[in-house]
Amino acid sequence: MPDPTTAAPRTRSFRLGVAGPVGTGKSSLIALLCRGLSSELQLGVITNDIYTDEDAQFLRSAGVLDVERIRAVETGACPHTAIRDDVTPNLLAVEDLEHDFAPLDVVLVESGGDNLTATFSPALVDAQIFVLDVAGGGDVARKGGPGIGRADLLVVNKTDLAPYVGVDVARMVADAGEARDGRPVLALSRHDPASVEALLGWVREMVTRVSAGDHTPVDPGPMAPHSHLLADGTVISHVHTHESEPDAASHRH
Repeated sequence: MPDPTTAAPRTRSFRLGVAGPVGTGKSSLIALLCRGLSSELQLGVITNDIYTDEDAQFLRSAGVLDVERIRAVETGACPHTAIRDDVTPNLLAVEDLEHDFAPLDVVLVESGGDNLTATFSPALVDAQIFVLDVAGGGDVARKGGPGIGRADLLVVNKTDLAPYVGVDVARMVADAGEARDGRPVLALSRHDPASVEALLGWVREMVTRVSAGDHTPVDPGPMAPHSHLLADGTVISHVHTHESEPDAASHRH
């Protein structure tokens, strides 16, 4: 019988996905997390780009972690494919990293820049952050979509730029809260220590919850609730539901 005192080391980490459109600050957010948490948690990073390893190079050059703990996946296809539809390359990269540096507390998986539909498969990550930025427009949050609606945390990033792009941050955060039915929204600037600490605190809490088995990963599922504004100002809301009948699915609009 195996000796219980020589059990194999734990290799399964808390896997946290970071998604969002191009240029919203995903890599910078991961750099913030690595700088803020590497002294207390064992971290690793997997980045996704279509044809390059540019995001991984950015993080390595920033010196936020040992370079061997930052690895790149070149998806060769639409970014969401490798985080939701066929996660095999990312899953293998995560498992290799966990094996090589066991035990890791957190592996951060950065999606390639994608649109508002980007979500991670629960087969790949335990929780996910979706990142918007104020430079993308104050109306983006209220447009909804699976990424905005279903992520465990929505970050409205680069709030220090709001005065320069004419965005009301409080309104954008309020719109985001409505689109997310009260799920957490964080207004973040890397120049604002309080918001950075709030982000770090959220990750610490998630590490504890996942370790305790007190968290269920979100499945991308059907399209999130969303709305359309007609030319006359009328707002039409859509909620898609799939019933459990074996031979049909119904949709409620």
